[in-house]
Amino acid sequence: MNGQPYDVVLVLSGGNALGAYQAGAYEALHDQALEPSWIAGASAGAVNGAVICGNRASDRVSRLRELWKYDGDVRPLDLPEIAETVRRSWATALTLVGGHPGLFVPRQIYGPWWNPLGNDEPPSLYDLRPLADTLQRLVDFAKLNEGSPRLSLTAVDIQSGEDVAFDTRCRWIGCDEIRASAALIPLFPPVAVGKRLLGDAGISVNLPLDVILSEKPARPLLCIAVDLLPLSGSRPRTLGDSAKRSQDLMFATQSRRALAAWQALFDAEGERAASVTVLRLAYADQAKEVAGKAFDFSSQSAAARWHAGYEAMTSMLAALGRGDIATGEPGLSVYQPDPQAPDKLELVRFSMRPAVG
Repeated sequence: MNGQPYDVVLVLSGGNALGAYQAGAYEALHDQALEPSWIAGASAGAVNGAVICGNRASDRVSRLRELWKYDGDVRPLDLPEIAETVRRSWATALTLVGGHPGLFVPRQIYGPWWNPLGNDEPPSLYDLRPLADTLQRLVDFAKLNEGSPRLSLTAVDIQSGEDVAFDTRCRWIGCDEIRASAALIPLFPPVAVGKRLLGDAGISVNLPLDVILSEKPARPLLCIAVDLLPLSGSRPRTLGDSAKRSQDLMFATQSRRALAAWQALFDAEGERAASVTVLRLAYADQAKEVAGKAFDFSSQSAAARWHAGYEAMTSMLAALGRGDIATGEPGLSVYQPDPQAPDKLELVRFSMRPAVG
């Protein structure tokens, strides 16, 4: 897909352990030689984006595998539903008790969670300092800050409530900026960057489309947005289903509102509007996930998510290659997989108005 008549950007949402889905989706892009020139990430998406931008193209997939502890040989387990639920729930419980090596640990390892004599970060349940060590190992920060691909990360100011963006086009991005984007309070401590105390971007804007869409492109833009929480879902049958659905809606509705607002703004510009095509790929089939899915870092779950992301992105790129997606026209067009036929894409519009009850 070299020589395409548009620039490719990649937008990666937050979702903690679900981020392995994005890594699989990126591998599909890499295999099709469709490398983005710009990546915007929030939380887990910020970590994935930093690993991609901070390595040579030939090393990116292997570094992502190190991050998610997926060696490529692990295959998802085909267990009965009850057994799979128990396995995932147990993996979640282990993480909640002991943290996850290389990312975060319970606060009491460095000092009590209320932190009377610990470090100078605000109190939290877990300490994110292991993530800094992992980033130093997996990311070449000189390469990352060369700006090819360009990287933008988002966070939220814990005190003022303002959205904050860091961009390699204008400043150096280091470990603190990445950790700040992933610091979901009170699980993780907010991170001081300059004079601001920053936390996880998912609190405010989990899918950082605003960073991309607020900058008018010189050429038509193909924006591939990988959202880790599905907007649509089935009716909950159990308390665990309700907990999962609550998480999904808290974050995925942010994406819907953002897309609705941007579609309205592009419509108002008419023929003067830039040409932007958004391919929204959401991790939709989460039937096997459990209520604590964001803390299930088991290798089997990572493998299942990685494979799901790879297959979904491959299917989306096939639709692009067939010409099923119109590009180059003025305005903002949004495509996403058809729930009834996931191998096909549908053109969608989102409304700012509430549905009539």
